Amino acid sequence: VMSILLHGDAAFAGQGVVYETFHLSDLPSYTTNGTIHVVVNNQIGFTTDPRMARSSPYPTDVARVVNAPIFHVNADDPEAVMYVCNVAAEWRNTFNKDVVVDLVCYRRRGHNEMDEPMFTQPLMYKQIHKQVPVLKKYADKLIADGTVTLQEFEEEIAKYDRICEEAYARSKDNKILHIKHWLDSPWPGFFNVDGEPKSMSCPPTGISEDMLTHIGNVASSVPVKDFKIHSGLSRILKARLEMTKNRVVDWALAEYMAFGSVLKEGIHVRLSGQDVERGTF
Repeated sequence: VMSILLHGDAAFAGQGVVYETFHLSDLPSYTTNGTIHVVVNNQIGFTTDPRMARSSPYPTDVARVVNAPIFHVNADDPEAVMYVCNVAAEWRNTFNKDVVVDLVCYRRRGHNEMDEPMFTQPLMYKQIHKQVPVLKKYADKLIADGTVTLQEFEEEIAKYDRICEEAYARSKDNKILHIKHWLDSPWPGFFNVDGEPKSMSCPPTGISEDMLTHIGNVASSVPVKDFKIHSGLSRILKARLEMTKNRVVDWALAEYMAFGSVLKEGIHVRLSGQDVERGTF
């Protein structure tokens, strides 16, 4: 058995559990005899620049704590990636120690469907939009070399698409969802008859509607006069102001109101983590 862990670059550098598992790697009775760590390094943590996220040059520097070899490889070169992965597997097999493969790549479409990377990374994403996708780049090379024909390449793509489509169609046939198999039951006797936890009482934490409206208005405004903001962000602020007027909140506005109400009471709020500058969470 060979254990493989897949990481993102920001998580690899920033999540304590990574450092902890490295320290478990060679402990008696704990070791897996070496784990291969594959870091999908798209050089950005959701929206945060590496220079704002860590103090070391590489996200993989945390692996140096156990002297693991670290291979940085250009993910646009599939053959180099294969070569490095073979070396990593051989290292692990020979020495039973952890090894890291750092795939230096990029994220073409931002973090997810809702994310617009041009808000926070315009220069990087102008470059990314010019990049030829790795599949096309490699296919063109193989076709130019005469290793495969265009027809063979297109047949492979069609075959893969068919596998995905068939699996999607099959998934629709599954009519019963066994949700309860995934849920743990609460401890017996944890709740009383009314469904309330037994020994918990919550002090009142409500605030007046005027105060909520005030916080909503401030959260929908731009603090600096004549400051030109991105049109996409401007739309978000307008929508937030509309919600405040209509006495409606979504998750983000609710969080703003929670933080704002605590600040109004003179309690200092400090947020830390990947995306606080942009206000994602």
